[in-house]
Amino acid sequence: MLKQIRNYKLTYVIYNFFNKKKLKHNIPLYRKFGIRKSYFSSISSKNFLHLPLSERKINFEKLIGTDLYSNLSEENKASVQEYDKNGFIVLRNYIDTNTADEINTEIEKLMNEGTLKFRYGGKLMFAIHHSEIIRSIGNDEKLLEFLSILLDGNAKLFQSINFINGSQQKTHSDSIHMTTYPLGGLLGVWIALEDVDENNGALHYIPQSHKLPYFLNSDYDNEGSALKIGKQSYKAYEEFLEAKVKELGLQKEIFRAKKGDLLIWHANILHGGEPHLDKSRTRKSLVYHYFDKDSICYHEVTQRPALFQL
Repeated sequence: MLKQIRNYKLTYVIYNFFNKKKLKHNIPLYRKFGIRKSYFSSISSKNFLHLPLSERKINFEKLIGTDLYSNLSEENKASVQEYDKNGFIVLRNYIDTNTADEINTEIEKLMNEGTLKFRYGGKLMFAIHHSEIIRSIGNDEKLLEFLSILLDGNAKLFQSINFINGSQQKTHSDSIHMTTYPLGGLLGVWIALEDVDENNGALHYIPQSHKLPYFLNSDYDNEGSALKIGKQSYKAYEEFLEAKVKELGLQKEIFRAKKGDLLIWHANILHGGEPHLDKSRTRKSLVYHYFDKDSICYHEVTQRPALFQL
């Protein structure tokens, strides 16, 4: 019954109505792009079909002039320079092991207190609201400057997710979940809080897949109606994407990470989690997602505007 209720857009509209403070960021952007929507209204990619597609461009001269870049190792600088080609950046030893241990201790404390509880199958959501160290890393000014240039926009921390074990999530693009107009106004940042390999649920990604079209609701018959969101299950999206990967002959790579390594990925790169084979090991990690403040931010699958909580 609850699932059926959630299929109706009115359910979200009522919820949104009482969250104006968290949605007001979209109001001036709706005006800017000529979108006739209230802040609480349902929204999806079909509301932007009449608008031109825009291309985000990275100013690499500006990027390599940032404080963050100037302090990187040569290996890490090389990864940055391949971002436009590959769709991801690997920064080895971004945080030291002591900092990673401090985060793990903080997460354990928040879980023991009951402040953080598993949601959505093993995710610990929004530790940034309870932990100064997690919040400060995510909001580091040098990192935000760097990410803003990658976004060709203005990076704002949207959420954090902590994992104790591997997500084992099938290949997907974050843009089906956290979507923007103009497209591409999202970045993911993942930090290994312990060593990760194929046996404890490593991440995988498909290099250069960010150059593919953005696959959204209309691509797998999930647009819905005026009253209801799309009827397709999320599994239908995963199956659609799996077929597309096979059709195009795309090959994934495994990210073997050491404690403290950081991965940045493009809004549209295809990625996921490998099976967590060794149950005696954990796979502690921290994920941040950043939206472009100058873009309309919403969730394509559920057709909801994004609530900013910071």
